Amino acid sequence: LILGMGTGTYATQCAEYFPEIRTTGVEIDEKITNLAHTYFHLDEAVPVSTYDGRAYLAAETEKYDVIMVDAYRDITIPFQMSSEEFFRMVASHLKPGGVLIMNMNMYSEKEGTITDYLSDTVASVFPAVYTADVRGSTNRELYASMDADILERFRTGRENVKDDALREFFSSLDEKIVPYEAGNRILTDDKAPVELLGMEVIDEIITAELGYYREIYEEDGLKGLIDAF
Repeated sequence: LILGMGTGTYATQCAEYFPEIRTTGVEIDEKITNLAHTYFHLDEAVPVSTYDGRAYLAAETEKYDVIMVDAYRDITIPFQMSSEEFFRMVASHLKPGGVLIMNMNMYSEKEGTITDYLSDTVASVFPAVYTADVRGSTNRELYASMDADILERFRTGRENVKDDALREFFSSLDEKIVPYEAGNRILTDDKAPVELLGMEVIDEIITAELGYYREIYEEDGLKGLIDAF
């Protein structure tokens, strides 16, 4: 189940490498789904519901092996899909050994950012939580399961992957996936200031970018700035 289907690239990747997989998508904007079919080759056979992700779970009884939450982007994080109550709902829709996957998109080296709050909130529900930073981006992926042995199951299962390149890629993740040390920064339905937390990270990113160009200006003047672009 993919909550935040977007252009469907995750579903398309899954179908490419695991053709036996059955994927369902939820996307709040039907126009995005139409674009996915027209320009991003999303298979028409993949069902996509035009719905809010949390509302979909509330009306759904099916359980899944994997639930992908890909609804977070800069300050447009839906608060109703970031709370402890939401992640308990996700957990109730996972099969035994099932996994929650999240693209958190904005991480920072500072303490107390939106990524920390989301991770702590997930960890308040799931006993096994791991993260992996995505090279060359500001994205951090999170993996969570009610199964404490999920990482060992991943390592064992990847040996059965037939595609050599994919199996090698999975093996390379060993040095990236780290267990998450949870804190007590919990988002709830009553208190989830995701917009403010997201703005703090954006301000930090902008400040860092401005610092880079300020150094160029101080060293090489206006011509240096023009050349940098």
